[in-house]
Amino acid sequence: MLLQARDIGVHFATPRGLLRAVAGVSLEIDAGETLGLVGESGCGKSTLGRAIMRLVPIAEGELLLEGQYITRLEGTALKQVRPKVQMVFQDPVSSLNPRRRVGSLVGQPLSVAGWSRRDIADRVAELLAQVSLPKDAADRYPHEFSGGQRQRIGIARALALSPKLVICDEPVSALDVSVRAQVVNLLKDIQDRLGVGYLFISHDLSVVENVADRLMVMYLGRVVEQGRAADVLARPAHPYTHALLSAAPVANPALARTRQRVVLQGELPSPVSPPSGCAFRTRCPFAEARCAAEAPLLRPATADGQQVACHFDFSERFAAQATGVPA
Repeated sequence: MLLQARDIGVHFATPRGLLRAVAGVSLEIDAGETLGLVGESGCGKSTLGRAIMRLVPIAEGELLLEGQYITRLEGTALKQVRPKVQMVFQDPVSSLNPRRRVGSLVGQPLSVAGWSRRDIADRVAELLAQVSLPKDAADRYPHEFSGGQRQRIGIARALALSPKLVICDEPVSALDVSVRAQVVNLLKDIQDRLGVGYLFISHDLSVVENVADRLMVMYLGRVVEQGRAADVLARPAHPYTHALLSAAPVANPALARTRQRVVLQGELPSPVSPPSGCAFRTRCPFAEARCAAEAPLLRPATADGQQVACHFDFSERFAAQATGVPA
């Protein structure tokens, strides 16, 4: 197994109290596999990604990378494993220093790792070719490129040290719709050639559907549903997943006309003072007294490994609505 996260918790002290941004999340990613991580803004997706990168402190749980515990590594020991996990950021503009040429930006990880100038130049040329940018791009500045090309530069930089895992944090959300498919296809092609694993973070299920092997849905720092992407998308078992799917764009016009839109009521609760019991209950149209008294644990929803954190079984009902068949 490439990456294992066990009961990860990430907490931040605030004037109002302890903010539990990530609460007891476990996941696994194998080489050459893509785990899609979805949920609303503020649910803890990016924080979890940064925790795996060791960019924010982990309060609880353990991280294993290729069987090695990395949760408490510091200094030289942490520096040795950092090349194995890299990140592609959401905004290619803010993640690239506008005062440095592309060759310097892409080669920066290599320079930090102690590579010679000649080897860096050769590697940069190779990386630019991998992301379908011309060799002379190395001598230009980020502002001379389109948004999609700037994201390709960010991808090239992430690949510089041949990582085993790449965390893609909303990598196409800042791009035009026409460009998103190009970047997604590039990431898939890189994975096919290099065998890299992806944690693909997004709020757009229509994008995740095209890249993810497995899918994990987060709400208020916790996992509410997970399983094979095709199963979760075809047969959602949690009311929150069903609501997210109902808002996703649908390519099939007939399905779009029959799909029932689910509008969640209220705002996302504060992770500083989450609701008792099930965190989703304050916005769930099916909540009962049990939901306020008892927090649901992840349990099997289907025989093929799909799991859901809900006291009730909605899989048959939501599957019928997801396919446009009357419930």
